[in-house]
Amino acid sequence: MTTPTPAANQSPDITKLKAYLINLISRELETNPPDPKDRRMAVMKLLELAYQSTKLQLANTIREQLFQDILDEMLGYGPIQSLLDDENVSEIMVNNPKKIYVERKGKLQKTKITFEDEDAVVRVIDRIILPLGRRVDHDRPMVDARLPDGSRVNAIVRPIAIDGPGITIRKFQKERLGVEDLIKFGSLTEFMADFLRACVVSRLNLVISGGTGSGKTTLLNILSSFIPENERIITIEDAAELQLQQDHVLRMETKPSDLDGKNEVAIRDLVKNSLRMRPDRIVIGECRGGEALDMLQAMNTGHDGSLTTLHANTPRDAISRLETMCLMSGVNLPLKVIRQQIASAVDVIVQQSRLRDGSRKVTSITEVAGMEGDMIIMTEIFRFEQTGMSEDDKVLGELKPSGIRPLFMPRLEASGFKLSPAVFGADISSILQPRNNSGRRR
Repeated sequence: MTTPTPAANQSPDITKLKAYLINLISRELETNPPDPKDRRMAVMKLLELAYQSTKLQLANTIREQLFQDILDEMLGYGPIQSLLDDENVSEIMVNNPKKIYVERKGKLQKTKITFEDEDAVVRVIDRIILPLGRRVDHDRPMVDARLPDGSRVNAIVRPIAIDGPGITIRKFQKERLGVEDLIKFGSLTEFMADFLRACVVSRLNLVISGGTGSGKTTLLNILSSFIPENERIITIEDAAELQLQQDHVLRMETKPSDLDGKNEVAIRDLVKNSLRMRPDRIVIGECRGGEALDMLQAMNTGHDGSLTTLHANTPRDAISRLETMCLMSGVNLPLKVIRQQIASAVDVIVQQSRLRDGSRKVTSITEVAGMEGDMIIMTEIFRFEQTGMSEDDKVLGELKPSGIRPLFMPRLEASGFKLSPAVFGADISSILQPRNNSGRRR
């Protein structure tokens, strides 16, 4: 889809006309404010009247684009509204007023869209955050927020934004993906999906590890769909993104500090509070700091079946990241004790990756098998083996089992899952092949 070029970018005269019309409409709205639910219709009527009062006769295409730009400015989020409406865009990145990038199908692209100036970017930021009771200014130059549709927003302004205010929007996916979709996309195999379903239902503790934009939240949503309906689920997030399908779900979200820097509610506070709320499952959108230790302690004290994500590039890096976050808690524990906590709490690390061609895959499913001396032992159950690149720059490779059965198989079997040896890479045909007189398989 080709993103339209805003009329404001085509001519200084159009820019002046746009500002004039917006000023006329804004004054009328201030004098006679409409009911919020009728605001769009009122703006459209006032726009038509204001344009007619100018006696101008613009070409239809220019006029239509001008009207759309004004509606986006007054009712939406200015120049980036068209990107928010574009279903092919998954992420919007405003580096400064004149440089706006998007991610389409995993690839970054620079757009032709621009803001008029820095003030125009700040107005859009204010439009996003003011309804949420948040602010951004010289003293608090960065803010996290979300749009009404659930899209996640991060905004920065001067002085930390050297080249002008910036906005990063991770768009909320209206289409809810299921495990079948991931199989169809090649993100995982049916055997991997069956294995992960068994792990979730059997109340193993899972950590989803991956880089930025690798699809961790999407995978967390899908894995959480395997949780049985009769269990009480408590979700904890910085910005609410999870879309759990179950009925018995209690959602909690962090709260930033007030203008005086007080009354902040962090993820760690919510994790501690959730333990008093009779949870069957605790789902943490992302572990970033000291709450990791509280999560591990919850996993080790009867709250099994918990799910969370964290930033790391490999399962081994995920263990190191957990260690670091536990040390950030302020609790003075020896590293060996922290590793024992991790080894006894975490059962499976699922590595999610975004590959060079923009595709997203589960590149490893690894069991945390315990401790050996001072080291945490890990066993890879499934892996992605890359074999090369195609002529059209697509990553070639295969998702395959390692041939090793996890040590927690009795827990899966106790929950009713009798996974076939083929799931773990056993050659069933050779096992079933009849023996000859010498006792060897034919």
